[in-house]
Amino acid sequence: MTRPLPDAFRRIPMAHRALHDKAAGRVENSRAAVKAALSKGYGVEIDVQPSKDGCAMVFHDYDLKRLTGQHGAIQQRQAEDLGQVALLGGDEGIPTLGEVLKLVSGTVPLLIELKDQHGQMGPTDGQLEAAVVNELQGYAGPVAVMSFNPEMVARLAALAADVPRGLTTAAFSPENWPLLKPQVRDRLRTIPDYMRVGASFISHDVNDLDSPRVAALKAQGADILCWTVKSQAQEQAARRVACNITFEGYLPEFPA
Repeated sequence: MTRPLPDAFRRIPMAHRALHDKAAGRVENSRAAVKAALSKGYGVEIDVQPSKDGCAMVFHDYDLKRLTGQHGAIQQRQAEDLGQVALLGGDEGIPTLGEVLKLVSGTVPLLIELKDQHGQMGPTDGQLEAAVVNELQGYAGPVAVMSFNPEMVARLAALAADVPRGLTTAAFSPENWPLLKPQVRDRLRTIPDYMRVGASFISHDVNDLDSPRVAALKAQGADILCWTVKSQAQEQAARRVACNITFEGYLPEFPA
């Protein structure tokens, strides 16, 4: 079953990894960044990775180094421990998805990206998908899930058919995706799994919005979101194709 995006996802700009500003002490995907987005009425886009004990943690990277200065994969640490790991540039630990859901509490659209757990966008053990679905039980408010990995989206469809889902997509160039095998990049570039996973939207790289495949999906009724818009000029160009943006580094106006 394909579940359409709530209308709020077309009207309210989405803050990329929440409204982060490291200079102001708001680290990406932190509670402070989420609160800042809420204070301005923006939607919130976040990433999730699994802890060792199967909790969905709001964190972008596979490794802890860039964002915390600590070594090792986030998946090697327990959720309680990760909550005490300080994010560089802020004064908070890594939040759980449950904590972010309580903060947002349905007031703005929430877009949750599940990070690939396979390495080559193939089948996973389903742990992260199940953790996200479990946290969303009873959540009231506009929410949607997505992933670059179509197999994760397919599993989400099986676990929670009533939650709107989409594919995070790009041109998958060798420069930007060096760890993916060429045949994987070539396949994903064509977005072949859109119908199979019951998607109702894609969130596409803003630098590739002129892709014929994006145009074809839009003509078929897909909602086109995009990432990551970094200026008003870039937003103006993106909105010729996309119905909404995920942004960072500036404060977009709300469409009339």
